[in-house]
Amino acid sequence: MLTRRALAVAALTVAAVVAPAPASADPSYLTREATFPSVSNGWASVDRYRDLTAEFHDEQYPPDGRGDQDGQRRTFFGGVARPSSSRFLLYSAPGWNTGSKPVPVLLVHGANDNPDRAWANPNEAGGFGCGSASCPSTGLMQYLSSRGYRVFAIGFAHKQGDNYQQAQQVGDAIAIIRARLGVSSVDVVGWSKGMMSARMYLASVRPSWGRAYAGDVRRLVLLGGPNGGYDYPFAHGWAHDFSIWPECGGTVNAPSPHTRMTCFGLYTYHPELSITPTGGWDAYPGQRQMLARWDGVYGVNTSTQDWFTTYHGGQGFYTDGPGIQAAINAGSLIGTIRGTPTPSAVPVYLLAGGSPTIVGIWNETRGPSDGVVFVSSALDTTGVTTVGATTLVSSANHLQLGWATSVMSTVAGWLA
Repeated sequence: MLTRRALAVAALTVAAVVAPAPASADPSYLTREATFPSVSNGWASVDRYRDLTAEFHDEQYPPDGRGDQDGQRRTFFGGVARPSSSRFLLYSAPGWNTGSKPVPVLLVHGANDNPDRAWANPNEAGGFGCGSASCPSTGLMQYLSSRGYRVFAIGFAHKQGDNYQQAQQVGDAIAIIRARLGVSSVDVVGWSKGMMSARMYLASVRPSWGRAYAGDVRRLVLLGGPNGGYDYPFAHGWAHDFSIWPECGGTVNAPSPHTRMTCFGLYTYHPELSITPTGGWDAYPGQRQMLARWDGVYGVNTSTQDWFTTYHGGQGFYTDGPGIQAAINAGSLIGTIRGTPTPSAVPVYLLAGGSPTIVGIWNETRGPSDGVVFVSSALDTTGVTTVGATTLVSSANHLQLGWATSVMSTVAGWLA
């Protein structure tokens, strides 16, 4: 998911002693550092892994702590608020080793999110954190697990991290699941930014040091993914910034299209919050990688302050920023992804929400959207060699795609 305000700008405790897989089952480039058998929100267990590949690099975190790990995730990362990007968590759902379905499922969450809120307890962040005034306490994990699916989920160290590195860790998680269960393939479900790492792994969009796709995905399901990119931060920059800029009261962990902004008469500079690398800072690479221009299709939101300079760059009345094209040039991956075909043997299923009704944010209404991502972007099949199906769930907004019944039943049908 993209985030509740920044991009869209969002107990049951089971203690289970799970017999760990033999160490030899894990690929040699991975090390399992810890296992946690007592996990909140209905999960059976969590393992912390580290990818030993030397080229993994640690990423920058916003210095004010807004991007730090929180809740039980911090415990899983060894009490470290800003863990190394080489580390990741692998969540196992009840029935991970007993479910009747032959092909296990890996869930890949989106930006500024985690496997708990995304897949197991949408109410973890409280009201409106799930895109609705009242949030359920269960999600897609429980829905699939109760139907015999063997479900896993990956949790990333950096909440807005580089999709090249996270795509490698999606491959890591699949390799672990295959070894643990003795299966040849895994189904993958990617939500929002999770589309990036899931699809990049499948298409071998990787750094020079990265491992190529291992031919181990049966089906790929993408929920609200910006397959055609998105430009929300620049198209609605003024409203977007008030949730981010600290002098204006913002605290959301999401990037700003600006580097300078006036709040209550004070002109301030925050390069560490910029979506474009500025002043030695680059704390939001995963967001920049999803950018694409939509002004030629749906225009720009001209009702917001400094709309022209926000989108095209320059000094406005209250803000200053480099503009969307500079950010795209600094590292968007949308063109690369669309230009790299997915394997023909793997059907790809694309689902879009059609309700731009997320309370508390400036919803994306320039064209049909789920409040953040345009429907035409979420259902963009450019570069998808084999399309399994495309579906619009008109009743769901972006933050409801992990728990809305109509979405979950569609996903289960695709995985059957």
